[in-house]
Amino acid sequence: MPRKEGQKLKLLYIVKILSERTDENHPMSTGELIKALEAEGISCERKSIYDDIAKLNDFGYEILHASNRSGGGYALVSREFELPELKLLVDAVQSSRFITTKKSRELIAKLEGKASRYEKSKLQRQVYVSGRIKTENESIYYNIDSIHRGIQENRQIRFTYMEWNLKKQLVPRENGNRTVSPWALIWQDENYYLAAYDSADAIMKHFRVDKMGSVEVTDKCREGMEQFEKTDPAGYTNKTFGMYGGDEETVTIEFENRLIGVVMDRFGKDADIRPMENGTFRLRTKVVVSGQFYGWLSGIGPGAMILSPEVVRKNYFAWLERILNENRNRTE
Repeated sequence: MPRKEGQKLKLLYIVKILSERTDENHPMSTGELIKALEAEGISCERKSIYDDIAKLNDFGYEILHASNRSGGGYALVSREFELPELKLLVDAVQSSRFITTKKSRELIAKLEGKASRYEKSKLQRQVYVSGRIKTENESIYYNIDSIHRGIQENRQIRFTYMEWNLKKQLVPRENGNRTVSPWALIWQDENYYLAAYDSADAIMKHFRVDKMGSVEVTDKCREGMEQFEKTDPAGYTNKTFGMYGGDEETVTIEFENRLIGVVMDRFGKDADIRPMENGTFRLRTKVVVSGQFYGWLSGIGPGAMILSPEVVRKNYFAWLERILNENRNRTE
């Protein structure tokens, strides 16, 4: 027998049913809605449904009465997320390296819950998580929460820095226990990094968040505000390559014109670019000089050439020669 106390929940159930089972192309008739409510133990008359829909629309829900060949019915057309937005979020979750495969599936399932049963299938066809390279650090979500709390409460954090071994295991690094002052989280090259002040070395450092284990917030106040204010977190990612440290230099590099897209993708529209007359252009920018910077440049090939400073130019040549010599020695 239908329970009378369910009447108090009728409006909530109507929203739930319409949210899960309808969209603009799939309305639900009044009769179907009454049967769905009866399945939840709520009996009602057709007239009360009209009044309930009117109240929900007055409250802010956009429930329309759509007509079709079968007679039409009601459909919830205004949602928290539109289908293109959900597709975008699903793509972001499944392509993020720092989110584990298990957590990716959990998050995508929650996103699917924001769509109707018909739209959900369109999201499911986009889920190809298993073949992606993913972190295996399941505690990363709690670690990120601790990092944010340290930043918000102006506290230092301590953690164990991890590294991979030949058994494909993520294990504590030797002397990997760290206590630092967290200042910003940076996203670059599909990875999450923490920018933090290391008082022991009196410099700003960055750490891969997915390689940080057992992050805890301490009672000590943060340090390094002056050093952090001298940095530009947004611009910092353009200067570094793979977030490896090194000396910052202002370099001038000459590129063939065909490589303008590569440079714009790396340094942005505000890059200092000067067209030349010989089919090339010159870029003047600040970079953190490291092996990763040289690797990026060598990957472009002969279409890029460092012009200045001379010390960076010479070090680049020496870096290339060292790689060639070491590879020759190993094959002889």
